[in-house]
Amino acid sequence: MALGSLVFTILVVIIGYRYYAKRVDRDIIQADPKRATPATMYNDGVDFMPASGSVLFGYQFKSIAALGPIVGPITAIQFGWLPSIAWLVIGVFFIGWVQDYASAMLAMRNDGMTMGGLSYKLISPRARSLLLSFMYIYLLLIMGAFGALIAPLLAKPIVPVGFLILILSGILAGQMTYRWKQDLLLTTVVTVGIALFGIWLGTTQGSQNIVNAINGLAGDPETGVLFSRPLGYGDMTWANFFWAIVMLAFCYLGSVLPIWRFAQPVNYTSFWFVFLGIVGSMVGVVVATFTGAVNTSFEIPAYVTAFQPHLGPIWPLLFVTISCGAISGWHSLVSTSGTARQLEKETDALPVGGGAMYTEAVLGVLSVVFAATIGVAAGKYDPAQGYKLVAGAGGVFAVGMAKFMSVLGIPESLGGAIGMVFLVVMALTVMQLVLRFMRVASAELLGDKVPAFKSPHVGSLVAVLLTLFLITFGFWQWIWALFGGSNQLFAGMSLLLISIWLARENKPTNWSFVPGMFMYITTVAALLYVSVYNAIWKGIINAGPEAGVGFILGNLITAAFGLYMVVAAIVLFMDGVKAFNQAKGGVATAPAGD
Repeated sequence: MALGSLVFTILVVIIGYRYYAKRVDRDIIQADPKRATPATMYNDGVDFMPASGSVLFGYQFKSIAALGPIVGPITAIQFGWLPSIAWLVIGVFFIGWVQDYASAMLAMRNDGMTMGGLSYKLISPRARSLLLSFMYIYLLLIMGAFGALIAPLLAKPIVPVGFLILILSGILAGQMTYRWKQDLLLTTVVTVGIALFGIWLGTTQGSQNIVNAINGLAGDPETGVLFSRPLGYGDMTWANFFWAIVMLAFCYLGSVLPIWRFAQPVNYTSFWFVFLGIVGSMVGVVVATFTGAVNTSFEIPAYVTAFQPHLGPIWPLLFVTISCGAISGWHSLVSTSGTARQLEKETDALPVGGGAMYTEAVLGVLSVVFAATIGVAAGKYDPAQGYKLVAGAGGVFAVGMAKFMSVLGIPESLGGAIGMVFLVVMALTVMQLVLRFMRVASAELLGDKVPAFKSPHVGSLVAVLLTLFLITFGFWQWIWALFGGSNQLFAGMSLLLISIWLARENKPTNWSFVPGMFMYITTVAALLYVSVYNAIWKGIINAGPEAGVGFILGNLITAAFGLYMVVAAIVLFMDGVKAFNQAKGGVATAPAGD
């Protein structure tokens, strides 16, 4: 069953790319390799800089693939493996690649504009302000949620040394490519080799002793408490706090340094580590299928239930729980604010944007395979509770990767270390771009009123401090539930912008507009479920006498964030549909006032 699921997904990916995506690129968008791109017109060596399609594919994949295609499918499988795989495959075929590719083309055909600038041009100034404020909250949700999950992983003794060496190898890749003008193949072999050596070095006792010494500066390395969080959020350990600072320092560098110097080469080098991990695991699945060395039968039923009490109804929650792999609003930010400013040729947009999205769907299905084959036996899912996930989703992935890599002769201890570094790399290489986009959004939203926000350092430091607050005091635990909904809602917004642009260009719009409406309706329903039913009705109105101040406050935070995003989304939707209808009717209007 494991091998069949992967083969089926790969076949769908190939068919979708060759017969649907290429047709749209050729007949509708009509990508032109001779048309000047923003990267070539505005090359400033900071944000705008032409790069080869090969480098950008690695950058794009590693920039869009974070914890979403891992945590989401592993969590969603509590509804059953069939709904999870079905959404991953159908979603990427009809919606995911559409957003990633078309948003890159939209930005390239509009001088490399960000989502804020595009919403101003295509809808209205009010839409720009609403979208930027929504986007900032959404990005803060990512930073808080991912950061809180990754800081404890980064504190594991076998992780930091390997990750830090991988960063250094990425910086070397940028130097070799753009300063020393070395061959890309040589650069890749040298830097990826250093990164792999570093990950092995991190598992040695000497490296672990160094990390344990740092973790033990405030007492016991595992439990040394820095302070007790207020309002009942538990204790903050010294190790988690220290590595959270290191994590945010890494993100700060990715935000303020020229993209060729840090973010792009680090993500490119990381891509090869991630790619080798994925391929190694898939080869392990193939070998295990024919040797029986590791179980490849699914332990979780194809269909479990349409309503999981601790998650909610399968619609709309499945479609936001799997927040990456099928479609993700985050990808439109990468495509517009990052990739579109680096594409040297328009014809690179499809293999880079669409190709990376299709590849992420394969990773999502691989996560389902890990969960379905080892989840019950490893005690991660409890059949007595309706296959409830009773352990961390990241741990499920790391154990699955170690199990299937062991088939290839890699010791499970080393495979487990690779799995944990894999998770850290997946999150942090994306978080550096999240911070970069946060400072861009704050500059666009507040720069005219507060000129200090035009400084990349000020905008980045404010975002760092807000993230540290969420992580340190534990408020991320409440806003995590909103991450998936806000992420997918942003996808609906980007598809609406794409549809307005297509209508203005007198091009077919159903292939983007219909998926956009589905995402809008589904994600607004999910946000209302979380903020109104879960937070207000269950968490506040019907809270029992045992509910403490922290519990009530947390639900108030969830409700406030969720309802604001719903209201902003509805107003944006109304303005966007009006602009869409005007464009369809051939009415070219200037942006309306606030």
